[in-house]
Amino acid sequence: MALTSDQKHYIKKNWEARPLEEIASSLSLPEKVIRKYLKKHLPEKKYQKLVGQAVPKETPPSLENAGFDLQQFLSENINYFVLFFILIFIVYLNSFDNAFVSDDIWGEDQKALMRNFFNLLQPFYWGSFLHFILFNTGLTSPFYFRAINIIFHFGSTCLIFIILNILTKKKPLALFAALLFAVHPILIEAVGWISGRPYSQSAFFFLASFLSYLLSFRPERNGRRLMIISGVCFFLSVISSEKAVALFAIFPLYELAFGDLKRNWKKFLPFFVIAVILAIAYLSRIGQRISDLNTTYYGDGGGFYNPLVQIPIAISSYLGLIFWPAGLTLYHTEMSFGTGIYVLCLLIFLLFAGLIYYGWKKNRFIFFWLTFFFISLTPTLTPLKVSWIVAERYAYIGILGVIAAFAYFFNWLQEKFPAKKTWPYVIFTLIILTLSVRTIVRNVDWDNEDNLWIATEKTSPSGHVIHNNMGDVYARRKDYDQAILEFKKAIEINPRYADAYHNMANTYEALGKTNEAIANYQKALELNPKLWQSDQNLATIYFKQGNFPRADEAIKKALEINPTDSSLQDNLKMIESKL
Repeated sequence: MALTSDQKHYIKKNWEARPLEEIASSLSLPEKVIRKYLKKHLPEKKYQKLVGQAVPKETPPSLENAGFDLQQFLSENINYFVLFFILIFIVYLNSFDNAFVSDDIWGEDQKALMRNFFNLLQPFYWGSFLHFILFNTGLTSPFYFRAINIIFHFGSTCLIFIILNILTKKKPLALFAALLFAVHPILIEAVGWISGRPYSQSAFFFLASFLSYLLSFRPERNGRRLMIISGVCFFLSVISSEKAVALFAIFPLYELAFGDLKRNWKKFLPFFVIAVILAIAYLSRIGQRISDLNTTYYGDGGGFYNPLVQIPIAISSYLGLIFWPAGLTLYHTEMSFGTGIYVLCLLIFLLFAGLIYYGWKKNRFIFFWLTFFFISLTPTLTPLKVSWIVAERYAYIGILGVIAAFAYFFNWLQEKFPAKKTWPYVIFTLIILTLSVRTIVRNVDWDNEDNLWIATEKTSPSGHVIHNNMGDVYARRKDYDQAILEFKKAIEINPRYADAYHNMANTYEALGKTNEAIANYQKALELNPKLWQSDQNLATIYFKQGNFPRADEAIKKALEINPTDSSLQDNLKMIESKL
């Protein structure tokens, strides 16, 4: 018997306050119809309590985890780990020969930093230990640096498979999620890009920490040892990337969703202490971060975003890239939208928040993983302009939350329609193949500087940094006129962009237009007096013109800023010999 909307409203309003037989009498309905409706729409515990049934006592997940034998699980599922390795190897194979690009290209100051072991003793460089080893053993090919990222990515994929098996006891769900994570193209920035290493490295150590935490509910001796391992791994995660500080909240979130927050709060207290200490250390460097943004990118670091605009746009953009990874780019500069697009972003964000609320009421698995996604992004969603609104590398660990929820849905379909077991797997296989192809194609964009900036300009045409780098692309190709047009676009977008003036001066010098070159070097120095390369190039021009006093003045200014540069010192000696 179908209920009318008025009958449903009456039942919802009165089921707690009035006996079922009275509700049935008021509606002239059989009591079994009321029971059937309530059973469908109430949580199991509430329904059983309402009808007077004994509520079965659940086994806490912590006790279930205590019986999990990790060694046995690894041996029984070795074929899945081999599958992950092969799949990751295939999708990243065409990135092995990719060159150093963008921030991968180290200056002399960074190389000097890597030559001195004692620099690693500073807290902010602890996460660079593996790069220090490669640099000082002569393994400086891009392949070795990129291999580290790929190894961490493989390790994270395996840990995801294990963790989801523990939490759900559903191998298909865990397999779906791990495969999606292994091949998703949004993760390239943290895997294929060498400078994205902090994110893949930090995620691996956090997942290892979380797994150790799950397994720590064991006999006293083993549990204590695993908690120590969990704490060490969490520490390594946070020193790998400061954004991992927020992941401390995942431990109480787990207890809230699956465990016993009141009983186990002391277990995650060490994570809180580690997070607070390192957060204070990182906060002490915000001033330097703001300065770097202002001097390196000539932005407005230190300003503020409107969180009512920033957060809905960021969350909806990440979700869009996860479900439709077409607009991948190094710089997501197209973050200004009209009212219509903003309203759409806001509706997507509200839907996402609504799913979290639904999960809290109905499905703690959905609640945990969607909240996990949001928590992982919180360090980049602060109003202070110290992070990009959207950057694909920021979502490396957080994407797991969305992937786990998506895999849960696919597993539900498979269980809901057992007579049609094949088609969910066919659809999922097509998704994996499509994402794998997209990843392989995207790797080509990261092959070299030219490919990267050409691809980036297509998706992010309003970025001043992007046009500046496109000017370098054309200059390398000897297309100087087009290079100058790109530098002018960069200056038009950001008139304070000294680097673009400097690069345009280089181009004019290559064209033999010395006066235009001098004027642009001087403009670059007017905007950024610390741009010693402009002083160096001015000294070269004056030297060629025979104006040795002006050359001497310019080279000395460059040395004031960069006193350890050997080429500047040699140039000074040459100029002084002429004087």
